[in-house]
Amino acid sequence: MRILGIDTAIPTASVALIQDGELLAEEIHTRPAKDKNGSGFQPFGNHAEVVLTLIESLFEKAQITVQQLSGIAVSIGPGSFTGLRIGLATAKGIAYESGVPLVGISTLHANAARVNHFEGIIASLLDARKSELYLALFRRDGGTTTRLTSDSLLSLDSAVELVRQYCVGSSGELLLVGDGAKAYEPRWIDALGLSARTSGGACYPSIASQVAMLASQRFVSSSLDDVGTLTPVYLRLPEAENKRKNLASF
Repeated sequence: MRILGIDTAIPTASVALIQDGELLAEEIHTRPAKDKNGSGFQPFGNHAEVVLTLIESLFEKAQITVQQLSGIAVSIGPGSFTGLRIGLATAKGIAYESGVPLVGISTLHANAARVNHFEGIIASLLDARKSELYLALFRRDGGTTTRLTSDSLLSLDSAVELVRQYCVGSSGELLLVGDGAKAYEPRWIDALGLSARTSGGACYPSIASQVAMLASQRFVSSSLDDVGTLTPVYLRLPEAENKRKNLASF
């Protein structure tokens, strides 16, 4: 079984190809801090320009065509609204054109699942801005990653308290992984102690590779998503919709 994984939910876009549970190839695009004119990049808008190029490079590296895929897997959130729309639109476009089945996977789950050589509790954390975090907790035991909580959008203080509750009395280690771990690293260490390990995730396989890995069992069991109705999981209203609601309240 050959599966294409796509992730554009975070600033680092990635695509990956797995076959029968083994990673064949992956392509990762980390945005530069500045564009050629010296101004700041719009990170997720840039994903629209690079994701198809990454996929083409991936297919060339693995020497396959889209018709040789068994399935397509895409991270559906939470994450950047723009990034999620780009990734899902790309995955749907390929699925519609090729007839290859599609599965959506939690970005937080894939972020946690890429952790290796670790046993204990994993806090999967993505920076939601505005001092908020997308958070889900998992336990890794014997190479298996088991979900402990649902995906949530929490204030920094609430996220710290939730992680602390799960770690009280736990005999295992704690790892906080994702850009939400690094963005607030001093706060995590202050709340949880120096034993709290944090990682931005650059030392682990791509999120796209784990999106594909997590989707593999669903393809085996034919637990597929409908291409037409699959939507991103935002956990927060888009800014424009928030503004409309605020205006309507006057």
